[in-house]
Amino acid sequence: MVTEILSNFMQDSGIAWWQHLPGSMSPVLFELGPLKLRYYGLMYVVAFAVVYTLVLFRIKKEAAFSISKAQVGDLATAIILGLIIGARLGYVVFYNFSYYLGHPLEIFFPFEFSNGLRFVGIAGMSYHGGLIGVVIGSLFYCRKNRISFWEAADLFIPAIPLGYTFGRLGNFINGELYGRVTTHSIGMVFPHAPGNSLRHPTQLYEAFFEGIFLFCILWLTRKKLKPAGASIAVYLMGYGIVRFFIEFFREPDEHIGFVAMSLTMGQLLCLSMIACGLALLLLRARAKD
Repeated sequence: MVTEILSNFMQDSGIAWWQHLPGSMSPVLFELGPLKLRYYGLMYVVAFAVVYTLVLFRIKKEAAFSISKAQVGDLATAIILGLIIGARLGYVVFYNFSYYLGHPLEIFFPFEFSNGLRFVGIAGMSYHGGLIGVVIGSLFYCRKNRISFWEAADLFIPAIPLGYTFGRLGNFINGELYGRVTTHSIGMVFPHAPGNSLRHPTQLYEAFFEGIFLFCILWLTRKKLKPAGASIAVYLMGYGIVRFFIEFFREPDEHIGFVAMSLTMGQLLCLSMIACGLALLLLRARAKD
């Protein structure tokens, strides 16, 4: 009897702790006057460091690559710049084009100019825009330095998903990108979400499936995927499929909602990713380089 009561108490307490975990976390690691270090930014630093370390591990342990350590560092810089610029422009074009068409200065400047000068920060980054930026930045660097883009892609791609795990954990701690309302006990109460309902912790779903799950697939098959560049195709299709289904649990952007046939903008972009991945796989199978 006592054991049963204690078990029920621990179970109920555990569920309550889980469901109210987002409200008990502060997004700020520490602050010193006006300076604030957020977990969100720290997680992205960790993500870049993890990917960079794995890539260096590969060029040291695997003989299939002719890219040097110095070139990896320079290419990583080009990738980061492409990611930041592309993610921002992607959000502007895909998610809020009409607003920024009337407020172009706010695209890259953290100030609002419509009602005087007011600091508002920069909010809004698009994964799909970031992906396009990474491809453009990588192509530019590889062409300029006469490096095979496909070789560089095969080197970096298997490591990249693991970085997503930390990025999505940053989203979770920040209390953003939460899911739709649910009645299941796995749901959580997010302080910034409207109402006080349980919602799917889609950031954690994405951290596992876009991160750990996809990483395991690409990492374990990294030496078997042929021809050169096939890893990009598998990555595009894998991420697109995983993200497409997770979007069914994720709350659509308030100012966009559902775009077509009860699908979100993210899902439409993921369908494009899957199609591009399949087309690329067919093209690379016929390529001679």
